[in-house]
Amino acid sequence: MLEAATEALAAFTDPAMLLFLGIGVVVGIIIGVIPGLGGTGAVAVLMPFVFILEPNQAIAMIIGAVAVVHTSDVITSVVLGIPGSAAASVFLLDGHEMAKKGQGGRALSASFISSMIGGLIGIVVLTLIVPIAAPIVTAFGSPEIFALIVMGVFLTALLSKGNVIKGLLISAFGLALGLIGVSPVSAEYRYTFGSEFLTDGIGLVAAALGIFGLAEIIDLVAKKSAVSTENRIALGGGWRQGAKDVVSHKSDVLRGSAVGVGVGMLPGVGSTAGSWLAYGQAQAFASRRAGSRFGQGDPRGVIAPSAASNGIESGALIPTLLFGVPGAAPFALLLGVLLIFGVQPGPSLITNDLDLVYLIVWAFAIASVIGAALAFFLARPLARLSFVSFPVLAAALIPILFMSGFQEPLNLNVFYLMLLLGIIGWICKVTNIPRAPFLIAFVLAEPLERYYFLTVNAFTAGEWMTRPFVLVIMVILLGAVAVPLFRRMKKRTKAAEASVQLSEKSDMPVPPFVEMAVSVLALVFFIAAVLLSGEFSENGRLFPLAVGAVGILLALLSLGRDVVRVREHGGLGRFDDAWKNRLRIVGWSIAWILTYIWLVFILGMLAGSGVFAAVFLLVVARMRVIPTAVYTICIVGAMYVLAEFAQLVPPAGYLF
Repeated sequence: MLEAATEALAAFTDPAMLLFLGIGVVVGIIIGVIPGLGGTGAVAVLMPFVFILEPNQAIAMIIGAVAVVHTSDVITSVVLGIPGSAAASVFLLDGHEMAKKGQGGRALSASFISSMIGGLIGIVVLTLIVPIAAPIVTAFGSPEIFALIVMGVFLTALLSKGNVIKGLLISAFGLALGLIGVSPVSAEYRYTFGSEFLTDGIGLVAAALGIFGLAEIIDLVAKKSAVSTENRIALGGGWRQGAKDVVSHKSDVLRGSAVGVGVGMLPGVGSTAGSWLAYGQAQAFASRRAGSRFGQGDPRGVIAPSAASNGIESGALIPTLLFGVPGAAPFALLLGVLLIFGVQPGPSLITNDLDLVYLIVWAFAIASVIGAALAFFLARPLARLSFVSFPVLAAALIPILFMSGFQEPLNLNVFYLMLLLGIIGWICKVTNIPRAPFLIAFVLAEPLERYYFLTVNAFTAGEWMTRPFVLVIMVILLGAVAVPLFRRMKKRTKAAEASVQLSEKSDMPVPPFVEMAVSVLALVFFIAAVLLSGEFSENGRLFPLAVGAVGILLALLSLGRDVVRVREHGGLGRFDDAWKNRLRIVGWSIAWILTYIWLVFILGMLAGSGVFAAVFLLVVARMRVIPTAVYTICIVGAMYVLAEFAQLVPPAGYLF
């Protein structure tokens, strides 16, 4: 193992490796500041380059982006009071309070250094676990791996923030979409409806950019305001004092890192829960001492969650690499990258590609250090991004997202697919359905089907279900379901009150009939999937039938829950004026994106993007003519450079 670790480190003596790692770090830091995109958006934007790079270079670039997203998303939380991600909302309590007192530099300094340390500690844990886990993991057969993947999909939906039943439902939807294309067990086309575009299945990049990136743009593109409308707060001084705070509160760094790594190892718990858990334990330990100022600008309230946030990312590598179960949505994309290069995460990765495991370890460690250093220099200019009108950002983001999604299928129909998934992602967002379970299930659909097929064909149900490790996983899943249900039954009154309070705090809760409509549409979708599976061969329809049956059951449970809510609400409800206004905005957003798609179909990517950007900036962003012309030239020029030197393929239109 020492030899494999040494060889992996030697790979970074190649300047090209460091260059692509650095590109990933820079993209991750910049994307991390833009609310709503996060690690998934950063990785998805870089995915098209995977197809033109060497495997090690591509993996280093992806790891560079993942390692630093939570290093930079703290910037807008501290300076502006606008979280760069849901996980960064914890920094509003003390980080933003410190900024109001002129100690923003101190808060950011403490956060950057703690984040770097947390990531490094997580990598050390991964390094120590690999030799211990190797003999255990390599002894797994198909039943154990199948059970692990099921647990990963299930826990991701169960533990994600949001509606749990609909989280499981969106997981089943992700599995169903992952079945489109060639069957891995019967060599036949499924759910393609005679379309050549669908024969290769739905691309991972298109799915990720649609369900996450476009969903955010749909919600924001027609708003003519900046992400932050608050008064600017100077970063202030205290950068050196922030480093001293980390040294003074090193126990909080270590405990926060431990919480982060532990949470990261559990698929689906996510960085948001991990950051708040780290904050809670730091507050609990501080309450035992005098001088606790949590919530009023205590640096420990920044240090602990910062250490946890990067610890979570490095901890999430453990299930991703050792078991092939992504610890979070960005790692689902990393899993997709490995599969593109023919690398199968799990037991075979440790036995056949141990040097690749250590390459990822070193890449994460180096990126954590580089990311923290760059964050110090980029904090001020990146904070100003949130004062830019979102339509100005969208004029560049929309072409970049669609150009990225086009690279895998090289078919313009992918634009319509991305828009459809974007609309679905927006519906998930407003109905409190977590989107990470969809992406993780989508990526795991193929290996899940393969191991399901091997398991049911090689073992009887009684044989594989009674294997020791499978039984352990069953107990874990039963416990994950039973414990919350028991607590809810025991404290039904308090839970109901909490639910009402949460509903009141929501800025725009959806009327009950919207959630009911989602459940009905899901039920129709899965019934159709089951009926269509009758056209496949016996082996080809085995897994689609299982997914469809689970989807129908979950849709019925969701529908029953919605009916109860309607009764409690006193009716189906209706859209109020605020919702009507929001729907009007979203309608305009979709219309603008559809206009862009048609322009690309007619004029091609470069000319279509130029025309769209110019009109969009003049009409929506209300920019003046000269700045509009300059910005449009920059957007088209950047895309031309990507096409010429990065070998990205811009789609041609009917005219050009």
